[in-house]
Amino acid sequence: MKITAFPYSVELATPFVISRGARTHCNMVRVTIEHLDVQGLGECTPYPRYGESVESVTEQIELWQAELTAMTPEQAKHALQAKPAGAARNALDCALWDLIAKQQDADFPAPYFDVKASIETAMTVSIGSAVSMAQQAKSYVEQGATLLKVKLDAEDIIGRVTAVREAAPNTKIVLDANEAWLGLDLERIFNDLTPLNITMIEQPLPAGADDALKELAHPIPLCADESCHTRAKLNQLKDCYEMINIKLDKAGGLTEALLLEQQAREMGFSIMMGCMLGTSVAMKAALPIATNADVVDLDGPVLLGKDEVDGLNYHSGQLHLV
Repeated sequence: MKITAFPYSVELATPFVISRGARTHCNMVRVTIEHLDVQGLGECTPYPRYGESVESVTEQIELWQAELTAMTPEQAKHALQAKPAGAARNALDCALWDLIAKQQDADFPAPYFDVKASIETAMTVSIGSAVSMAQQAKSYVEQGATLLKVKLDAEDIIGRVTAVREAAPNTKIVLDANEAWLGLDLERIFNDLTPLNITMIEQPLPAGADDALKELAHPIPLCADESCHTRAKLNQLKDCYEMINIKLDKAGGLTEALLLEQQAREMGFSIMMGCMLGTSVAMKAALPIATNADVVDLDGPVLLGKDEVDGLNYHSGQLHLV
């Protein structure tokens, strides 16, 4: 096999703001793997929160290259699972899934997975003033969105969510604090949010501080994101959260993500399929889990200034295979 890794950057349609800061570009790493004149493509988005960068991920892939190129695609997919989870392993794993599907004359997720032709996905409202967030929400609803994911920090939580709810009175809403609510009166916040008919709250506390949620009454279900990467952490998250957010870049590829989904469901967790910012290349790799997930957040391409020519089609709150 021949493995090539290269940086790929896309300017965002508008700045994307979460509790950790603002972004104007999505900086990715793409991987091509060629075997017997067939080429597979994978994509990852290195995340500074997890100590990753385009440079570190590229170096990691190059470090593993000599070992993997001597193998068949199936052997390489198996050998990858001994490598550390993260963006580098994800790009390689997804490129191998794509390659192996193409060698079967199929377009991934075929022939291995049956995926719905259209899947409801959240549309993301980034952090701003209550007025600007309400305007974002209204715009999405006018485009047909049925599920909104509202990013929040520790400021004006109730005011911002109230404004979004008033702009989207009949739309499902999930909230994402990205670990920003440490030191706040969470019980009061949860109670104040309850009348606003919130579907779920994602990662209110920093990863590692999850135990504080065990004895905390929360009428709104909680979802672990930064706290959940692979199966290794599931036992520690029980009784803290009702849902986990699976992302391929955290899990280190679809292979581990499928095992994580299975074990999490057996333990009673609901499943959210999420994403980092990225193109339809990354979103298509997540579809085997998204098709059965309880909540889906795969709107990464919507936030970019451009997507793949043959990418997924987004309209009326759904992503569509094309």
